[in-house]
Amino acid sequence: MSSNLVAPEPEHCPGTESDKAGKSAACEGCPNQKICASAQPKGPDPDVSLIAEKLSNVKKKILVLSGKGGVGKSTVSSMIARCLAIDENVNVGVLDIDICGPSLPRIFGVEGEQIHQSGSGWSPVYVEDNLCLMSPGFLLPSLDSAVIWRGPKKNGLIKQLLRDVDWDALDFLIIDTPPGTSDEHLSIVQYLSEAGLDGAVIVTTPQEVALLDVRKEISFCQKVNLPILGIIENMSMFVCPKCGHESVIFPATTGGATKLSADLKIPLLGQVPLDPKIGQACDEGQSIFEDEQLKGSSLIQAYEKIVNGLRGNPKIEEPLVDK
Repeated sequence: MSSNLVAPEPEHCPGTESDKAGKSAACEGCPNQKICASAQPKGPDPDVSLIAEKLSNVKKKILVLSGKGGVGKSTVSSMIARCLAIDENVNVGVLDIDICGPSLPRIFGVEGEQIHQSGSGWSPVYVEDNLCLMSPGFLLPSLDSAVIWRGPKKNGLIKQLLRDVDWDALDFLIIDTPPGTSDEHLSIVQYLSEAGLDGAVIVTTPQEVALLDVRKEISFCQKVNLPILGIIENMSMFVCPKCGHESVIFPATTGGATKLSADLKIPLLGQVPLDPKIGQACDEGQSIFEDEQLKGSSLIQAYEKIVNGLRGNPKIEEPLVDK
């Protein structure tokens, strides 16, 4: 929003950067209409360069995507971040842009924390000394408050979270996104166009109903020239905690992520088993990597393989050393 505007934007505002600024039906009656209309022609968004400068100390920026809701994308984002942060020399940040369903504060056990603002911007909430989180969930008046916004307001908040958060020096910034290929996804790719996205991790479950939407997400990445670092198959199988027997809960009727990976020549980073311990840990805000009973389990091994795959990926293989 331009500082020249005399009043807050209306709910359906197309945005000051839009070609329709001051001209659309939503602009009728707005006291800013003449200001927005006279600001044409629109140039490049100056905040894109500001965001690149703000994130200049962040070495690796990774999006976690899935066209399908309910595949455990936020859970996978949190587990990757926690697994990376096991190494105390690695600084990890997590940005939650799932504006309508910000679940990461609960998953990380920092629900209800307040955001503090300093001269350098908003300070993220620290989960560990080397793991921090920024989420729209911290900005809601209550845990039950619904976010009922249209695209321009969502895009404005995403820009603010990128531009105004003081991340300091990070080795990894994991960005958790909502399902789909819409406003939030286009915005994050656009706003980070100069900052440099290292790529995306695609999360799916084995059944075809999930893979249908995941193929659309892969198509989105290809159309916006976003590198795909790999696919993660979540809820791949159920391992009985008593006998260790593996059961298939979601049948891979069309070959699951294994066939998808082979067909599209995209690395399969790992297959994560369905384990009740994950749901319990997320509800309680605990880390599965601190659970003695899970050490050496197929669940822990799956996430260790994923993180090792991300570190060894040619697109992000630079050593984690200071610039």
